Amino acid sequence: MRMKLSQFKFELPEKLIAEYPAENRDESRLLVLHKDSGKIEHKVFKDVLDYFDEGDCLILNNTKVFPARLFGKKEKTGAKIEVFLLRELNEEARLWDVLVDPARKIRVGNKLYFNDDNDDTVLVAEVVDNTTSRGRTIRFLYDGTDAEFKAQLHALGNTPLPGYIRRDPGDIDKERYQTVYAKEEGAVAAPTAGLHFSRELMKRFELKGVEFAEVTLHVGLGTFRSIEVEDLSKHKMDAEYFRITQDAVDVVNRAKAANKRVCGVGTTSMRSIESAVSATNTLKPAEGWTNLFIYPPHEFSIANSMITNLHLPFSSLLIMVCAFGGLELVLDVYQEAIKEKYRFYSYGDAMMII
Repeated sequence: MRMKLSQFKFELPEKLIAEYPAENRDESRLLVLHKDSGKIEHKVFKDVLDYFDEGDCLILNNTKVFPARLFGKKEKTGAKIEVFLLRELNEEARLWDVLVDPARKIRVGNKLYFNDDNDDTVLVAEVVDNTTSRGRTIRFLYDGTDAEFKAQLHALGNTPLPGYIRRDPGDIDKERYQTVYAKEEGAVAAPTAGLHFSRELMKRFELKGVEFAEVTLHVGLGTFRSIEVEDLSKHKMDAEYFRITQDAVDVVNRAKAANKRVCGVGTTSMRSIESAVSATNTLKPAEGWTNLFIYPPHEFSIANSMITNLHLPFSSLLIMVCAFGGLELVLDVYQEAIKEKYRFYSYGDAMMII
């Protein structure tokens, strides 16, 4: 039976979409779903420790969000423009794939100026190509070293909060829209299930003998792109770079072989490991680009539990969670979450499926 987008509809009150994170990372709420029995428990996130024992494994996406949103001016007219850095195409040439707004005003050959707080021009970029209606390729014109150039981008850039958060990014976001274990810079969106882990909670997992397997998937804007086809088999995901090392493989396969709990933290971790399954249904090292779109029915090969946030209707994230937990069961649980006023999406509460 073909899965249809319309099957992933539910009414979400707008007031339940979180604009700010919980005061403390590990004190957001946690809804625990026991997949086999359908039992639901309402917990605080730090209680997640109670569901793990020595030898169990957490798979974490260690990608790091870079400050991808720049605000500048167009040459001659001085019109304000927003440039969202998607990915670096060529480090030596300083070429970047970007989105621009308002797109109709940004043409090939235009120069864009980015100023610091004193209104001094720090960076200049030239538009060299149109890629999509909003997409452009730009070249930064900068004579300094690569390290100096990246430092300028960091100084000028803003935290790329998702568009549904209707406020300007602030100092709180620099810390909280980043996991405590973020290492590998390259994401334009946070792997949000990981935002609930505090350093204290990570230490308590370690003391209990739970192992961490770190993978990298650089989350792109495709995470938020709406699905525009009713037949899910026709949807194409944007490709995202991922890497799974031998160290991570060893941790995961050791737990798997011992029939321990193997928990994917977030949809990005799940996409990574499901993109690197060996012929014997174990995890294998991998590096490259994945456009894997997981929707029901899908046979998951690696993880037997999952921690995730509460997602928006019709989103690829919700669709993956339904593939893991069961469509009807997950949608029923979402109704319970709405009734109990759980907070949804990136800065919202968490859910664990076991």
